[in-house]
Amino acid sequence: MHTAPPRPLITGPSAWIGAELAKHPENWILFLSLTHLAEIDASIAATQSRGLDIADIKRADFPLPTLGPVLDTLRDEILRGRGFILLRGLPVDRPIAESATAYWGIGSYLGTARSQNAKGHVLGHVRDLGLSTTDPNVRIYQTTERQNFHTDSCDIVGLLCLKTARRGGLSSITSSMAIYNTMATHHPNLVTRLFNPMPTDRRGEVPPGKNPWFELPVYNDHQGHLSAIYAPHYVRSSQRFPAAPRLTEEDLAALDCFDRLAEDTTLRLDMEFRPGDMQFVHNHTILHDRTAFEDWSEPERKRHLLRLWLAAPGARPLPAAYAERYGSIEIGNRGGIICEGTRLHAPLVPV
Repeated sequence: MHTAPPRPLITGPSAWIGAELAKHPENWILFLSLTHLAEIDASIAATQSRGLDIADIKRADFPLPTLGPVLDTLRDEILRGRGFILLRGLPVDRPIAESATAYWGIGSYLGTARSQNAKGHVLGHVRDLGLSTTDPNVRIYQTTERQNFHTDSCDIVGLLCLKTARRGGLSSITSSMAIYNTMATHHPNLVTRLFNPMPTDRRGEVPPGKNPWFELPVYNDHQGHLSAIYAPHYVRSSQRFPAAPRLTEEDLAALDCFDRLAEDTTLRLDMEFRPGDMQFVHNHTILHDRTAFEDWSEPERKRHLLRLWLAAPGARPLPAAYAERYGSIEIGNRGGIICEGTRLHAPLVPV
């Protein structure tokens, strides 16, 4: 077999190794101070007194005099550094409207919220709705099943933990840059396949005039940036469409190698959410996953997270092929899922 020429490796903080980061959580966990919390509470009260709908709140409506500059620094770290941060200590034992407003306001310092599904939810709810993944159009975050390592259709994805499961539901992340370095070093032929377009299932969320599947490489080199975009179940389920290109044995071998490395205990970083934790992750350099979980039987105790998909100012340029999934590649105005009849809104209950 012809061996692919060596590819340059990714250096710098985005190619991190999970086992090393796990030794120093103080480098990636930031505790909110009493001053930060007072600023957040003041802005919640101000937006509510004005009668602002959560989806209409902008950064200017949510002043954070000391936390704001910290969030600006963290956004740069997410986009150009390690690629993630965990903010800890937001009080969530209060009405969900207050927790959601706080989370939305903090998110407005990192980017602009995008639609997470065909229903137009700009504030998402990660909660078991009793659905089954035997339906290819069901999104895994609506079930108790493991998600598998993947990226979302935005620059930054954020999660706020409101309630934890009875058991399981661990959050895991892996640097897609570290996976690339490993494959480029040990499996150069396989990593080359991941720079070729791969068919990907839209799972029933089809924009007007588009096919129910699209093509996009897992790895994309563009203007000095290597970016990854991947949803393992969606790539494989694309084969349910006869018109979609067929995945070859070499394609499947490359995807299997990528999946194994994403799960590697040395490369990945596991973290257990506490209520009030906010995790923000750079989709272009990091994959995220959630283990399967056993939930509480009482509805009021069930595992519940809020999610944001954010288009970030100052984000990296993306190749034109991303428009198939992101709708646009315009920095600050890209990502999300828009279908015919989609109306943007921020529901306060899972639907």
